[in-house]
Amino acid sequence: MIATEEQLDDLLAQPSDADIAAMRELEGDLILLGAGGKMGPTLAVRARRALDGAGRRDRVIAASRYSSLAARELLEKSGVETIAADLIEPAEVARLPEAPNVIYMAGRKFGSAGNASLTWAMNAYLPAVVCEKFRGSRIVAFSSGNIYPFVPVASGGASESTPLAPVGEYAQSVLARERMFEYFSLRNGTPVLLLRLNYAVEMRYGVLLDIGTKVFERRPIDLSTGMVNVIWQGDANSVALRALGLCQSPPVVLNLTGPESLSVRYAASRFGQIFGIDPVFEGQEAPTALLNNAARCHRLLGYPRVTAEQVIEWTAQWIAMGGPTLAKPTHFEVRDGKF
Repeated sequence: MIATEEQLDDLLAQPSDADIAAMRELEGDLILLGAGGKMGPTLAVRARRALDGAGRRDRVIAASRYSSLAARELLEKSGVETIAADLIEPAEVARLPEAPNVIYMAGRKFGSAGNASLTWAMNAYLPAVVCEKFRGSRIVAFSSGNIYPFVPVASGGASESTPLAPVGEYAQSVLARERMFEYFSLRNGTPVLLLRLNYAVEMRYGVLLDIGTKVFERRPIDLSTGMVNVIWQGDANSVALRALGLCQSPPVVLNLTGPESLSVRYAASRFGQIFGIDPVFEGQEAPTALLNNAARCHRLLGYPRVTAEQVIEWTAQWIAMGGPTLAKPTHFEVRDGKF
C-alpha cells in the first residue's frame, strides 16, 4: 500500500537498473523544460538519482514557471537545480543554460477551447524557440496520442505509421509541435525523439483515478469511449530518460503507453469489486476509441514494470483513504477534441 504523497513521489522517482545504465552512457548536463507539471518533478528527481547511481555529477536542471512551490521544493531538496522561467517568453528561453540533453515537457491542453491562440503559441511557437536555443543538443519531446484518429477498438491501437488525423484544435496544435521539432531537426541536424504519450497515470490524477472516483462516489460512468490506454507514470519516466540515447535526425517517433487496450467497463467493475459498490454506467461503447500501439517502444526499451491491475489496486486504496488528488479530470471521454 502507498499511504503518503512522499511514498508515492519516492516510488515514481526511483530509477531502475536500466535507467542507471543509460545515464552512465549519457554525456553532459540534462535540462527539463516545463518540469513543474504532473510528471516533471519525479522525472527530474529520477534523473538525478540515476546519474548519482551511475557515478556521474552532471547537472540536472528543471525549468518551469513553478505555480507549485511544493514541486520546486521537492526538486531542490533532491539535488535538482531549478530555474523559474516563463518559457513562452523568448528572452526567458535565451537565458537558460546550455545543456547537451533536453527533455521537453511544456505544453497546454485544458482550456484550449476557450483560448485557442495561447494553446497554439505554447504547442507550436514555443518548440521553434526551443529548437533554435538547443540546436546542438539532443531532445526528447513529449507529444500526444491525440494526433491519431479514433481506431476500431479491436485493432490494437494506432501505430507510429498510422496516418495522422488530429481532431480539434488542441490535437492540431500538438501535430504542429511535432512538425516544428521535425523541421528544426532536419534544418539543424538536431537529434530528436518524439514520445506520443497516452495516458500516464498515478494515484493523484489520470484515467484510472477518474474511473475509480466515479465508482466510489456512485456517479455514472460514460461508456462512449469504452477502451483506453494507460501507463504507470514511473514507467513513462523511465522511457523518457532512456529515450535520450535513441534521438536521431530525422526524429524518431515512439508511442508511449501500456501494452493493453483497457476496458473502461472492466476497470470500473474492478474498482466496484474492491469497494463493494456496483458501478453505474451510462451509454454504450462506441466501436472506435483513441488507442495507441506501443509495441515498438516495448521492443526497444522493454515492457512497463507496473501493470494496470496493480495501479487499479493502488488507486482504489488511495481513493478509499481520502488521498489527495490534483483535481484535474482527464476528460478521456471527450470525442470531439474540445478540451
